[in-house]
Amino acid sequence: MPGSRRPRDYRPIRAGQESRTREGGHVPIDRPTASALERIAAGYGLEISPADLENFRTAAEDSMAAWDLVESLYAEQVSAIPERAWSRPDDSDNAWGAWYVRTEVQDCDDGPLAGRRVAIKDNTSVAGVPMMDGSRMLEGFIPREDATVVSRLLAAGAVVVGKSVCEDLCMSGGSHTSKSGPGPVRNPWDPSRAAGGSSSGSGVLVATGEVDLALSGDQGGSIRIPASWLGIVGHKPTWGLVPYTGAVPVEPSLDHLGPTARTVTEAAQMLTVIAGPDGLDPRQPSSMEMVDYAALLGRGAAGLRVGVVTEGFGHANSEGEVDDTVRAAVESLRSAGMVAEEVSVAWHANAPALFSVIAFEGGLAQLVEGNTFGFGWKGRYDPELMAHYGARRLTDPSAFSESLQMTMLAGRHAHDTGHGRHYAMARNLERHLTAAYDEALRHYDVLVMPTTPMRATPLPEPDAGVLEVLARGTEMLTNTAPFDITGHPACSVPAGVAGGLPVGMMIVGKRFEDATVLRVAHAFETEVGGFPRPGRPEVHS
Repeated sequence: MPGSRRPRDYRPIRAGQESRTREGGHVPIDRPTASALERIAAGYGLEISPADLENFRTAAEDSMAAWDLVESLYAEQVSAIPERAWSRPDDSDNAWGAWYVRTEVQDCDDGPLAGRRVAIKDNTSVAGVPMMDGSRMLEGFIPREDATVVSRLLAAGAVVVGKSVCEDLCMSGGSHTSKSGPGPVRNPWDPSRAAGGSSSGSGVLVATGEVDLALSGDQGGSIRIPASWLGIVGHKPTWGLVPYTGAVPVEPSLDHLGPTARTVTEAAQMLTVIAGPDGLDPRQPSSMEMVDYAALLGRGAAGLRVGVVTEGFGHANSEGEVDDTVRAAVESLRSAGMVAEEVSVAWHANAPALFSVIAFEGGLAQLVEGNTFGFGWKGRYDPELMAHYGARRLTDPSAFSESLQMTMLAGRHAHDTGHGRHYAMARNLERHLTAAYDEALRHYDVLVMPTTPMRATPLPEPDAGVLEVLARGTEMLTNTAPFDITGHPACSVPAGVAGGLPVGMMIVGKRFEDATVLRVAHAFETEVGGFPRPGRPEVHS
């Protein structure tokens, strides 16, 4: 049931391939002309005399030798792109629009995930396989190296069977913005509805059983929203627990990678494999205790204390069926031996405003003007990706989705008006938000609330207006986005089915106590007898 939109034809461009080449394997940086410097000076409001401008040109031209040397040195260090077979699926093999490319990559046939078929969200690098991040800005790009998490999955015996469609630069909670699939990613519970985003393809491939596991990413809820709307498990780890190295950033303080799975046990097994420092991602502590999350599920959750967050219910756009289903799920937690009580976290209501400021201004600086990686980062960069993206951004800015255009317009206006002070305020207020959750978690082992205020929403029609397109991508973030700001672990599990559509319950824990979150999730799954599947809502797995 795919739509009619298809990607434009393109010639794959491998990392490091340039439109201009010279003998020696690298391209010298363009030398500045007087007219180019004059335009730059005008943009900064600098008044420089023609004579001084020529002197600056001479000095800048001499300085460019350093740029040439850096490129030459870098060329000596990088490895060749591996040859890995891949193909684009046809419509008959992509009924839900969830696949970007298919492949079959396996490094070993033993390990904790031996033989498990895994899809990789297309914001994360699989070397030698195209990565589009759902956007025209990366169309034709093929990365040079595997992301750390991909290397770890392959070392654990997993088979990478393809890249899953994700939303355009991961900037939508809907499933209607990607440019890498045949149309919107459709929900197998109801094809007229969204699958949730931005990890839309990962969620659908797991929900339909086309893969065993999927790697997903989360900046505002992008692991948990598809999990909620598709009736599966999605775990956003503690910020920094899983290395983000090799994935396309949106805003470093919000970036997370984590597992999407049918069951809590499978999610815990995958988290065990991908967690831990890699020495390349400054988000991570330099050392951390290695945890077997699946083994710890056996401890159960009886006696744990659950805080039911009052402010997580009853939003202006909340559906009564969602709130009622999650409150009924809380009763199942009590039946499993946990103590569940209402708790108020007043700051939760302020979190969406903080998220908007951080996402708009931070996303503008990082994802748009910083060509995804930005500056001042001590971790691993992908210079070829930055160059590819930057060239596309300048030559075809209209290819940005409505979500990105909104980020550019609102973010630039806010920055030009406030000069970044609101971003700074939001970052300082983040500490108060974090402290509010920490205070609640001082009294409770986990917090729970609906993952999203509503069930899967109808997909926008092809001729939908800008306001509808934007709303379908942001209206579900109220409960998920706060924990991308604070970094607390948060797992969405199916609370039940209401009106034929899944409802998600989100379980939130103390930072780096992901094991406790998963224990509660597993105890709930056991208590309700497993989770339903699309087309068989009464059947438990």
